[in-house]
Amino acid sequence: MKPTRIALLIALSTCFLVTCAAAQSAPQAAPAEFDHVTRNVRDLQKSAEFYDKVMQLNRMPDPFKDGQHVWYRVGAHEQLHLVGGATAVPPQPTELHVAFRVSSLADFMAHLDRMNVKYGGIRGGKVTDRPDGVRQIYFQDPDGYWIEVNDDKF
Repeated sequence: MKPTRIALLIALSTCFLVTCAAAQSAPQAAPAEFDHVTRNVRDLQKSAEFYDKVMQLNRMPDPFKDGQHVWYRVGAHEQLHLVGGATAVPPQPTELHVAFRVSSLADFMAHLDRMNVKYGGIRGGKVTDRPDGVRQIYFQDPDGYWIEVNDDKF
C-alpha cells in the first residue's frame, strides 16, 4: 500500500474512533419528570375548600398572588394548581382523572362518608379491586373533575 493511502486510512480510522468515543461519553438529556397538573375551576374558593378539607392537601405559596390561583404540594416535587375563572368545564370521562395514594383506603372512605362525598368503584360497587391487588375509588370535585384514590403500596 502506498504511504498516502496508509496515512489516509489511519486518519479516517482515528476520526471514526474519536467520533465514537465522543458519542459514547456525551451527556444524555435527563428524562422529563412530572411537575404539576392544573385544574381550571369556576369557583376558586369552593374548589380550594374541597381540596383543603376533602382531599386534605397542603397549600403552598402562590407566586402570582393575584387571587386567581391556589397551589398544593401533592408529592416531593409535584403540585396541583387550581386556576379560577372558568366559565364552563366540559364533562369529564372517568378515564381522565388524577390519582392520589393513601395509606388506608378504609380510613379515607370513612372521611369521605363524614364529608358526605359520594364515591364508588369504576365499574359500580363501592370499591374497584385491580388484578394487582390495589383497591381504588372514584369521585368528582366541585367542577366534575374525576379523582381516583387508591391504596397502592408501590
